[in-house]
Amino acid sequence: MPESDFCPRYQEAVEMVGRRWAGVILRELLRGTTRFRQIGDAIPGITDKLLSERLKRFESEGIVERSVIPTTPVTIEYRLTEKGRALEAAVRELSAWAETWLPAR
Repeated sequence: MPESDFCPRYQEAVEMVGRRWAGVILRELLRGTTRFRQIGDAIPGITDKLLSERLKRFESEGIVERSVIPTTPVTIEYRLTEKGRALEAAVRELSAWAETWLPAR
């Protein structure tokens, strides 16, 4: 690939999933429908504020949908849209690359 072939769509995609914690949130959501606390508990070190910001951003980008279930107390679930699920192959490939090339911590 020639160096001069700048692709703004690629840049946007990398920045979308490359934000701090975004990739690990996506990886958790790929496991299925989940609740806010389940996502937060699965990601050591993420704050509720940052998780909320990322989920809202993914929702505005059409990657995540938020469902409010009228129970007592109210239940809120997050699930990937078709657009979000289409990232699964990329997330799996990046995970495999990380397992091969990055040192264990």
